[in-house]
Amino acid sequence: MPFQSAKLLKNPHLQTIFPLLLPQNRCDYIREDFYFSDGDFTEIVWSEEPGTKHYAHVTVLFHGLGGSIKSHYIQGMMYTLKQAGHLCVLMHFRGCGIRTNDAERSYHAGETQDALDFISYLQGRFSNAKLHAVGYSLGANMLLKLLGRYKVLSPLHSAVAISTPLELEPCTLHLSKGFAKVYQMYLLKSLKSNLLLKSKKHDLKSQWGLSTTVINKIKSIYEFDDLYTAPVHGFKNAHDYYTKNSAKQYLLDIHTPTLMVHALDDPFMPPSVLPTSDELSKSITFELSENGGHVGFIEGSLFKPNFWLEKRVLNFL
Repeated sequence: MPFQSAKLLKNPHLQTIFPLLLPQNRCDYIREDFYFSDGDFTEIVWSEEPGTKHYAHVTVLFHGLGGSIKSHYIQGMMYTLKQAGHLCVLMHFRGCGIRTNDAERSYHAGETQDALDFISYLQGRFSNAKLHAVGYSLGANMLLKLLGRYKVLSPLHSAVAISTPLELEPCTLHLSKGFAKVYQMYLLKSLKSNLLLKSKKHDLKSQWGLSTTVINKIKSIYEFDDLYTAPVHGFKNAHDYYTKNSAKQYLLDIHTPTLMVHALDDPFMPPSVLPTSDELSKSITFELSENGGHVGFIEGSLFKPNFWLEKRVLNFL
């Protein structure tokens, strides 16, 4: 079932932005706090009350940069999977829910330990179910790195990575060029807003030199990662952070059946980050379409659009 773009939506920016304008089917979400081993918390969101029945399939979702339960792709996928009988749960990355997390740190593109802890929890709670995972953009990069860490010991039955920024540095720099600057401005606004909230709970100025003035003057995601993400999470600088956490270097270590979905015209990244066949393990199915934008993949027509991605993911799982 290869992707065929809606005729009037072949432009990559239309594929990326148009889904934001479409109404989404929604579940009656159940929110819950999940605590990590360091005492910090995140908010998880279930597609229905867990534990009310036996589940054959449990699927965890990992959102993209600045994403949350409000993200259109999360809402649509959660509804689709629920309709197919899956119990679905979104693990917000730290600080991405309604409430900011307590710790000074937050999340990043290679933070696999939080996901390890959460999947371990799901293993214990749903020991008879098949576990699956779906990651989007930054969440997809994290998921692929996690699968590489698991190697042959993965508890996941299958996984899907969508629109993955496989090489973080060139992808981040790409967002500072041309029309992609619009996406950077949108993402950066959310990142800075969350960091300003965090600065009210923690003295970021004395520890990291991040005064309110400095935060407000940040002009790019690269600068944000260089000043905050990298040092707070133990990396020397943005380059060091990007180098150590780019998922491309982990692909050959993946043994979990994994689908990677990518569009050649993805406006968030240059085509140079795409993997060659010898960079993929035998467990990976890599599907590259000419069109699709970034987490778009809208087929049908302008007036009767269909979310191809949801059907493809469900079919693979």
